[in-house]
Amino acid sequence: TTSRQGEREFTGSRRLLAGTHQEQIMASRILARLSGVPRVQPLSSVARRFNSDTATFETRPCDTHKIEGPGTTVSATKDDCFEYLKTMMTIRRMETTAGELYRAKKIRGFCHLYSGQEACAVGMMAALHPDDGVCDAYRVHGWAHTKGVPVKGVIGELLGNSAGCSNGKGGSMHMYSPSLFGGNGIVGAQVPMGAGVALAHKYNEKPLVSVSLYGDGAANQGQVFEAYNIAKLWDLPAIFVCENNKYGMGTSAERSSANTKYYTRGDYLPGLKVDAMDVLCVKNATEYAREYALNSGPIVLEMETYRYHGHSMSDPDTTYRTRDDIAEMRKNYDPILMLRQRMIDSGWTTEEEVKALEKSIRKSVAAEAAEAEAAPLPAQDQLLKNIYATDEESVGTRGCDITIRF
Repeated sequence: TTSRQGEREFTGSRRLLAGTHQEQIMASRILARLSGVPRVQPLSSVARRFNSDTATFETRPCDTHKIEGPGTTVSATKDDCFEYLKTMMTIRRMETTAGELYRAKKIRGFCHLYSGQEACAVGMMAALHPDDGVCDAYRVHGWAHTKGVPVKGVIGELLGNSAGCSNGKGGSMHMYSPSLFGGNGIVGAQVPMGAGVALAHKYNEKPLVSVSLYGDGAANQGQVFEAYNIAKLWDLPAIFVCENNKYGMGTSAERSSANTKYYTRGDYLPGLKVDAMDVLCVKNATEYAREYALNSGPIVLEMETYRYHGHSMSDPDTTYRTRDDIAEMRKNYDPILMLRQRMIDSGWTTEEEVKALEKSIRKSVAAEAAEAEAAPLPAQDQLLKNIYATDEESVGTRGCDITIRF
C-alpha cells in the first residue's frame, strides 16, 4: 500500500511539474477563488525534490523615458534567490539591532535605517560587477553590507569604535569599502562624485560603471543636474539612481517636487521607473541599465521603494504618515516576504525552512553585534591617519599635526 501511495504521489508530482511555473500559480489562484482555500499551496516533498533549480518570474513593467526598457520575465536560480533572501534578511536584522542599540544610547548621533529598502541594494548588487563604483547618501548601512562590509564592521562603525569599517571615524553616514565611496552626509554631494568615478572608469578604459544613489528629497539639488549634464556631454558610464522612498525627511514627494516622475528628470537622459520592492525586478532593470551605460552613456533609474522607519532615529515618524500606512506596506509589499513566497511557490523551500534560516541569521547578527560592542575605541595614533593619501603627509602639516602651532 505504501508503495502504491508513493507511486501515486510521484505520478501526481510529475503532472504538477509538467506545467510551467506561471501555469501553476494561475491554477492556484483560480482554485483559491473557487474553493476559498489559501491562494498558494505548498508542494509536497516529492514534488520539491523533482522541481527545477531555475524558474522564471513575472515582474512589474518599468515605466520608461526615451528608452524601450527591459522585459518583464526574469529567470532566477534557486541558489541565487537563497542568497538574495539571506542578504535581505541579514540587513533587516542588522538594522533592527542598530535601532535597539540606538534606543539603549549605545549609538549616538545620526542613524538612518534601511529597513524596507533592502531589495534596492541587494537587487542592484546582483547585477553589478564587484568593482563597479557606488556613491551613496547617508542611508548607507545596507549598501555597505552588500559591498562587502560584515555586520560587525557596520555595527562597530555605528558605535564609533575600532571594529568599524571606517575605524570608528565615520559613524552612520560615512562607511566605505574598496569600491564604495561613501556614505556622504551632504545632501546630493555624492552625485557629482559618482560622475567623477564614471569619468575615471572611462579614462582608465575599464569596463565598469559608476552608480550614484540619492533620495527623492535630494532630487531637486542643482548639483544633481550638473552631474547629469557633464555625464551626458562626455557619455560617461554613469547610472544615476533616485531611491524614492516617498518622503524627504518628513515631506512627501508630492509636496516637495513639481515633477514626481524622477526617472524623467534627466530630460535628455533616458530613464526607468523600477518596482524596488521586488528584488528580481531591480536586478533585471539594473542589468539593462548597466549594459546601456557601458555602451551609450548615462541613464537615470527611479527605484520606487518605502522606508519602514523615520528619516532617522530621532524622527518620531508620526506627523506625516500613519501607522496603518506602514503596516499596509509591510503586509502587502515587503521585499523579503515577496521573494520568500516566490521561492515557496517554486518548491524551493518551505515556511519551516525559512523560519530556520531567519533564526540562524538572528543568531549570527547578534554574535557579530556583540563582538562589535566589545571592541575598543580607536587608538590615538589614528588621529592623524586618513587625512592625506599617505599617512606620512599628515605629519608636519599645520592643521593636521597638533604639535605645530598656528
